[in-house]
Amino acid sequence: MPRPRCSLAKGLAALAGALALLAIVGCGGGAGVSEGATVVAYVDAPLCAGAKGRLAKQGGEAGSVRVRVSCLANDRDGARLNLAAVGANARRATEDSATVVYIEAPAVPSFSRPIVEAAGIPLIRSNSGEAAMGQLLSAIAEADSGSLRDSVREALN
Repeated sequence: MPRPRCSLAKGLAALAGALALLAIVGCGGGAGVSEGATVVAYVDAPLCAGAKGRLAKQGGEAGSVRVRVSCLANDRDGARLNLAAVGANARRATEDSATVVYIEAPAVPSFSRPIVEAAGIPLIRSNSGEAAMGQLLSAIAEADSGSLRDSVREALN
């Protein structure tokens, strides 16, 4: 016979996991983004300066949507890629319901791709933060009234 406390703890853990998954999956859906809303672009550390510069030239907006850059922690230890940092960066982006894109440098293997794609977050791989931000701003400007993440993903593909 299972212990009631263990069963309860396992049940609560499963429920918490299911709710977290629903929050991640659901954050890109719905009726779109309201006017004046703020969305976040998670950007690989080496690309942040260019992305922020391009965003500043646009006044921090794409149409009626405000865009914010969140610079990811450096995931490199010298020339070596720190896979734990890559995973932590990708998970951080998936936990933010305002995330609209994940931008990373293509110089390293894309270990973050399966994490962000499972959450429905579009991925841009670019050598230029400025160019990647330009792509994002254009995609947001072209977005329809549905899910902004879905519209951005379609515009980027």
